[in-house]
Amino acid sequence: MIKVKRIYDPPSPDDGKRILIDRLWPRGMKKEEAHIEEWLKEISPSNELRKWYSHDSAKWPEFKKRYRAEISKQTELLKGIKNEGKKGTVTLLFSSKELELNNAVALKEIVERSK
Repeated sequence: MIKVKRIYDPPSPDDGKRILIDRLWPRGMKKEEAHIEEWLKEISPSNELRKWYSHDSAKWPEFKKRYRAEISKQTELLKGIKNEGKKGTVTLLFSSKELELNNAVALKEIVERSK
């Protein structure tokens, strides 16, 4: 099972493997408080894509399309997340205040639809 969660929300035993998927470290979060097992910067949106998107909901469909294209060559990382999700729970962590339209939600959808 793959879940998404804000990194600022308290960790829970139900989170399973916690993976941060933001390119930048979350503001105000101490590493010892994050309780992450992995930080996959290389699967996060590029700085250019992040700045272009700027959490504009009108750009959401295009953001997902561009993000999918950006990470299409990261097949091993995508497979790894998918396989971990088959074995147990994986929680993709993000720092955005936007709970529905963020890179973790997009990545979850991409991973779940991948072969």
